[in-house]
Amino acid sequence: EVQLVESGGGLVQAGGSLRLSCAASGFTFDDYAIGWFRQAPGKEREGVSCINISDGRTYHTDSVKGRFTISSDNAKNTVYLQMNSLEPEDTAVYYCALATYCSGGFGSWGQGTQVTVSS
Repeated sequence: EVQLVESGGGLVQAGGSLRLSCAASGFTFDDYAIGWFRQAPGKEREGVSCINISDGRTYHTDSVKGRFTISSDNAKNTVYLQMNSLEPEDTAVYYCALATYCSGGFGSWGQGTQVTVSS
């Protein structure tokens, strides 16, 4: 059974940092891609960052480039999202999800972790 578990969310002031973790199990880790998405109240779900585990190639949406970094620890089957210079607009529930590659469809999702950035 595929399982993705997010952790690391919380409340932080603008300009601060958080590191989110996505612990994965139930599949061959290096055969897939892990993406981070977020959804704020009243807004559509937005793709934030993605990593192809096999080659380490990463992708970010423009609004987080230079502030967020996605990485993987293959020995721990874990993907991280390091978020720096956080802004109130980053407030959302953050989810990780599984795909065969970053440009493909995401079929398995974690439960989400809340990130709240105060002014």
